[in-house]
Formats: sequence, structure tokens, C-alpha cells
Amino acid sequence: MPQLEASAALDFHSEKYKDAYSRINAIVIEGEQEAHENYIQLAKLLPEHEEELIRLSKMESRHKKGFEACGRNLQVTPDMVFARQFFAKLHQNFQDALAEGKVVTCLLIQSLVIECFAIAAYNIYIPVADPFARKITEGVVKDEYSHLNFGEVWLKANFAASKAELEAANRQNLPIVWQMLNQVADDAHVLAMEKEALVEDFMIAYGEALSNIGFTTGEIMRMSAYGLAAA
Repeated sequence: MPQLEASAALDFHSEKYKDAYSRINAIVIEGEQEAHENYIQLAKLLPEHEEELIRLSKMESRHKKGFEACGRNLQVTPDMVFARQFFAKLHQNFQDALAEGKVVTCLLIQSLVIECFAIAAYNIYIPVADPFARKITEGVVKDEYSHLNFGEVWLKANFAASKAELEAANRQNLPIVWQMLNQVADDAHVLAMEKEALVEDFMIAYGEALSNIGFTTGEIMRMSAYGLAAA
């Protein structure tokens, strides 16, 4: 269990750790804030699912508060300016799609890309987290699967009409994920989270989501290649 061994060896209060944590912690806080806002906006595009989407948005807001507490526990001030820049491209693409009423693109960005990114990061982080953050993150990751499931269920039910837009949205947004992973790789390494493990976990979660929606294995491999080309 190399990650557990790494956790035992980590000094959670060293300046190097806290410096890296200031950006990683900010990213998860901003990610939850983005999700909170995105689900509220999706509720306007999908009024028949408003109650469920508002429930998901409130859950994301609770997650944000939990991660803010993780930073306070280590006496770290999150670098929110960095985090907002980190999410800027996905944020803009979501807002552009929202303005055009592109529900499918919005769902791919939030319910597939962002949720799978979060699930991968949280699963890799849990074994190497400090005890306080581990407990918080374990609770959060259970919720994230239900958020991913909303997007899967809706897109599966509307797969034939959504397929072309999903493929286009994947081409536009998946390369951004690899840019994000590359940008955070050094800080993640300080926290004993390796980029290769993050990539692998993301690809597994994203591929499973695409499969559940209705894509074939060959289609998923082709869609995944858009990301890997930018890695």
C-alpha cells in the first residue's frame, strides 16, 4: 500500500505541503462552487428536474463548506485566484452552452467531466489525506456518484438525440481536463497524489459513464483519444 505508506511519511504542517495544499484545497472549493452554480442554472434548462437539481446544488454547497474546514484545520488559506483561473475554460464553455440552451453540453461538462474529475481526485486523495480531511472527503465522494448518475440517466434516456452534441462537447472539453491535470501535477505530487493515477482513475470513471449512456467501447476509445492527445 504505497499511498498509505506515503501518508504516514507526509508532514501535513510543513511549509512545502501547506503551499501545495493552498492550491489543491482552493481547486476543490472552487470545483464545488462551480458545481453548485451549474446545477442551479441547469434547473432552469430542465424545469421538470428542478427539485432534484436544486437538491444536488445544495449538496455541492455543503461539500464546499467541508473543504473550507479542511483548509482551516491545516491553517492554510486557499488560493482562490489560482482556482478560478484553473476552472476558467470549463466555466466559460459551460456559460456559452447555457446561453445557447445546449443542455447536453452543459450536462457533459458538469455531470460527466467535472464529476469524474472530482471522483478521481478524491479517490486518489483519501489514502494520503490528513485524518480530518480524509473523513470529510470520504463523505463527499459518496455524494459525487449520485451527481454523476443524474447526468448518465438523463443522457441515456435522450441518447439518440444527444449523441452528436455529446461527441462535439467531448472534443471541445476533454483536452481541457488534461491541461488542468498537467497544471496541478507538481502540487498533487507534494500531496503524494501521482498524475498517472489521477489520469487512470478519471479515464475509468469517464469511460464507464459514457458506456452507461450508450456509447460502444470503440466510440469511447476514440472519444478518450481527444484528451490523451493533449496530455
